[in-house]
Amino acid sequence: MTIRSFFPTRIYTAALTPARAAALNARLLRECLQLSHDDTAGQKWSRRNYPGGFTSYASASHMHRVSPTFDALRRVIDRHVKRFAAELQFDLGEAPLSMTDCWVNVMPPGVAHGLHLHPLSAISGTYYVRVPRGAPGLKFEDPRLDRYMGAPPRKADADERNRAWIVMPAKPGALLLFESWMRHEVAANTGRDVRVSISFNYGWG
Repeated sequence: MTIRSFFPTRIYTAALTPARAAALNARLLRECLQLSHDDTAGQKWSRRNYPGGFTSYASASHMHRVSPTFDALRRVIDRHVKRFAAELQFDLGEAPLSMTDCWVNVMPPGVAHGLHLHPLSAISGTYYVRVPRGAPGLKFEDPRLDRYMGAPPRKADADERNRAWIVMPAKPGALLLFESWMRHEVAANTGRDVRVSISFNYGWG
């Protein structure tokens, strides 16, 4: 008997060294929180689409082009995206992947971010700036979930590779990369402080 696995779904994880993360995150946190106070357009959009929290997704979504601190983060992420693309065996030709969008997410206690994906991008990801104790990670959905139809449920202790959902823990200085078509969400922040992250997209061509 032979069982083979095809069409794998890959999630790339990495972490900055504690010293480097502490120095970079201190600067990023100041800028993220300042933006959440100053970006009136983002505040207005967030009231309708990100209740209780703040995101600069629709207002200041190119932070790597306007902030040297965010551009320093972009240079770090570039190296990891290159490695991930090699693992995925992308045939990029002469057009490398490049960061197209980069925005801030501030989630006070109780705020959640519903199920979504990042259309028209190749690789997306999140970098964690502040994660209070008890704050949720990033929850990914099995991309085949809507096609299960008559399939029985998975066992409660099923291997990670056989589950319909998986949650990747959030930690300051941690980086997650995934293909942009993967649907994901963030459960309500059960921590006592704001959860601050930076999300981004990479495009090709």
